[in-house]
Amino acid sequence: MTDQRYIRNFSIIAHIDHGKSTLADRLLERTGTLSLNEMQDQVLDSMDLERERGITIKMHAIRMKYEAKDGNTYVFNLIDTPGHVDFSYEVSRSLAACEGALLVVDAVQGVEAQTVSNLYQAVAADLEVIPVINKIDLPSAQIPLVRGEIKELLGSTDDEILLASAKTGEGVDEILEAIVKRVPPPLGNPDDPLRALIFDSVYDPYRGAVVYVRVVDGELHPGQKIRLAATNAVHDVDEVGYLRLGRVPTDSLGAGEVGYLVGAIKTISEARVGDTVMDNTHLAKAPLKGYQEVKPMLFAGLYPVDPELYEGLRDALARLKLNDASLVYEPESSMALGFGFRCGFLGLLHMEIVQERLDREFDLDIITTVPNVRYRIVTTSDEAIWVDNPSKLPAPARIERIEEPYLHTQIVTPSEYIGPIMKLATERRGVYKTTEYLSPQTVDIRFDIPLSEVVFDFYDRLKSSTRGYASFDYEFADYRPSKLVKLDVLINGDPIDALSIIVHAEKAYAWGRSFCLKLKELIPRQLFEVVIQGAIGSRVIAREVVRPLRKDVTAKCYGGDITRKRKLLEKQREGKKRMKQVGSVEIPQEAFLAVLQMEPS
Repeated sequence: MTDQRYIRNFSIIAHIDHGKSTLADRLLERTGTLSLNEMQDQVLDSMDLERERGITIKMHAIRMKYEAKDGNTYVFNLIDTPGHVDFSYEVSRSLAACEGALLVVDAVQGVEAQTVSNLYQAVAADLEVIPVINKIDLPSAQIPLVRGEIKELLGSTDDEILLASAKTGEGVDEILEAIVKRVPPPLGNPDDPLRALIFDSVYDPYRGAVVYVRVVDGELHPGQKIRLAATNAVHDVDEVGYLRLGRVPTDSLGAGEVGYLVGAIKTISEARVGDTVMDNTHLAKAPLKGYQEVKPMLFAGLYPVDPELYEGLRDALARLKLNDASLVYEPESSMALGFGFRCGFLGLLHMEIVQERLDREFDLDIITTVPNVRYRIVTTSDEAIWVDNPSKLPAPARIERIEEPYLHTQIVTPSEYIGPIMKLATERRGVYKTTEYLSPQTVDIRFDIPLSEVVFDFYDRLKSSTRGYASFDYEFADYRPSKLVKLDVLINGDPIDALSIIVHAEKAYAWGRSFCLKLKELIPRQLFEVVIQGAIGSRVIAREVVRPLRKDVTAKCYGGDITRKRKLLEKQREGKKRMKQVGSVEIPQEAFLAVLQMEPS
């Protein structure tokens, strides 16, 4: 066990692409944690997707040893955090495992939305925040401006703000010394009963869930019988250790230390992020605070293109679930698409990552239906029903009111773009809250916006209307009553349940018209007429027609009586009537995603 006085637990928080993973690489280099042969860019980002996109999807922890200028050797535990808002709960739990945080801000882009959001989380967790201005080697670096923004945010002095370039290594030594001097050592009593915070877990096919923990009180060692507070599950500890690039077994983990435990835990859904590990023979009085179950925010149907691959999709989702406890799925069927699964995701990025992994790791071709949020329906009999699929919406006569989820949103932008942002947020039914100037050039605007309005192209529209300068962050607020209706899409009179969508009543006509026009472009012409309709209940609000292909049956007639041609055309017309009765329309995959790119006119 390491003396608590020489332990420093810290995290790196930053907006996407501000150099968090690169700075982690330099810290590992300077502390000699990894050899030159082991070093590579984004060493803590182990997934191919993380490297390609330049983002951290899964958090990581790593232990370093640093010989400080005061002559002592310190143990640094760096807990790397995801950078995207979809994974904000994981960020909050990893911050709870630390005493300090490096706040990394890009010298060119300055303070952005997630910088502010993650900073507030760090302050709420009572962490010592060390501000670092990164990328100072770039010619376009605006160091005085960014320093002013940080001072406005934190109230820091010039001396407390460190300058660095993670790419060249400049300023990294000063950061390491600041961690020693400014991050406090962990508190906690080694003689108290065991309490350890689970901040992450990964699945090992041979050993089950490997649980990453920060020991707060007591001691964790092999042979111990532990209890997980949220599930009351009891397990025997087979192995404990600390994390370098791999797992290094050790005799025990004491108060303040960060490491892992292996204990025949079958799935990571048993070892939930934020839960408390306790000694089953000497139970602590109370678990650690802050645990909550992660709830999906977004729902979509996943269906195999080939119905025979249904079993393969089920197995693939089960294997993904072993590695991703936040993925929720259950079987469902659609008249249009057959058998598939209704899946719950943390957000659009999470949904995109799951789709990408199904394609890459399991070679599955899938159709994804229109994403929906979860609505709360209060019926006339005062019963509350949760609906995440428009096809499950009760009949209008049974509905007293529909409540939809709202988000507290935060947009950080150059002040010249306030007008376009106000216009966009108002179009999306946003409720204006506050405006705060972070600097004369940068403004922080807050709105409450329905999640259903953010799900589709809000982020893309925000970027395009501000030339890419605005940054966006959000958190769940509450459920509020709204005037919502179910918009059905009918193809030749048959409702296509996979294309149904719940929209605001004021926007229903625009959505219906736009969707019908989009489908008219995407559905190929058939040998019979295809009628596309948008309807609310029994009322049709939009209609488009895909004209039929026409074979020239009179081409073989060379001259002769006109009655011969009329007879052939009449025969063709009769045949098309019969075909229309039995014909099925092929709808391409693009039609199910059309709503994502659609702007109601």
